[in-house]
Amino acid sequence: KKPTVGVLCSVQGDSLTVLQAPEFLSFQKGDWPLSAEKIPDLVALTMGFSVEEDLSWPGLQAGPLFQRPRANVLVVVRGVDSLDLPQSVASYPLENPVAFTLDSVAEMVHSTFAEYTPVVLQLAPSEERLYMLGKANAVFEDLPVTLQQIRARLSQDGSVLTSFPLNSLSRNAEADLLFLSEVQVLHDITALLQRHRHLAKDNSPDLYSLELSGLEELSRVYGKDSPQYRDATSILASVLQKFGEDMYRLYGNSAAVEVVTVKTFEAPLTRKSRSILESKQISNPGSPYNLAYKYNFEYAVIFNIVLWMMIVLVLAVIVIAYNLWNMDPGYDSIIYRMTNQKIRMD
Repeated sequence: KKPTVGVLCSVQGDSLTVLQAPEFLSFQKGDWPLSAEKIPDLVALTMGFSVEEDLSWPGLQAGPLFQRPRANVLVVVRGVDSLDLPQSVASYPLENPVAFTLDSVAEMVHSTFAEYTPVVLQLAPSEERLYMLGKANAVFEDLPVTLQQIRARLSQDGSVLTSFPLNSLSRNAEADLLFLSEVQVLHDITALLQRHRHLAKDNSPDLYSLELSGLEELSRVYGKDSPQYRDATSILASVLQKFGEDMYRLYGNSAAVEVVTVKTFEAPLTRKSRSILESKQISNPGSPYNLAYKYNFEYAVIFNIVLWMMIVLVLAVIVIAYNLWNMDPGYDSIIYRMTNQKIRMD
């Protein structure tokens, strides 16, 4: 039996390379291109959800119906041609590199596992440097969000600055600081999950969508031939390798981790930045996810009442019709029985 491993995807240029995969996620080797706008559908399928349109892509084969990863982590790295992430299982070119989000997958997780506590954490660059949305707010509230928080976090205990040599990078330059802050967030996510292991052991799958633009900023400021860009690329490759291994281990060898590297998006995606804790005033007071109503919450009850009542009535009609068809009027009907007795008396 093939040992079970996690899923980590590396990308060279605009492409997607699977480094490791659980045996119930069957990625096939081949040069089948995948459009960037289909990546949310790919993530949804790996988590066991259905999609509106069939993904006619032979890279992922159908797996067992009742097996799904306990977490899916998608890391998008912007501004890089290649990352040195070894031990690949399969590699796929990426077509039509348009900006995308996993909001649709997050909504599936919320609506399907609303009674549990799924972790849905999204990180993307914005005017506040980081955009985050999460369910387990009390756990992830310590993640740095603003540039001021990032500066303070890098000077605290457990900072990644002590984990590797900075070489040509500087902790005082803003572009370098953005890159280091993203590395710090990756480290803090695994550190928080190690302290709160119950989040990785519940009955609901978790979703992480992390978009990193630090390399893109370093490329814009220093150029791709600069030592800062080369050092940052090497650091990020090793950090992502360890991040994928840690997430895979924390979720009991049942985590899917994908890394997408894209030189530039054709259509930039803009978000309104907000804090991870900004979920107090919600339009739906019965839901902690700030989601609009899809349907009446009594829909399931009404549906079951109508369904089973129809089934009972149909069965009753069938039984009654069967008995009427096979009835003997002379013995089973009181009308015919009394009529026969009156004729005999006359």
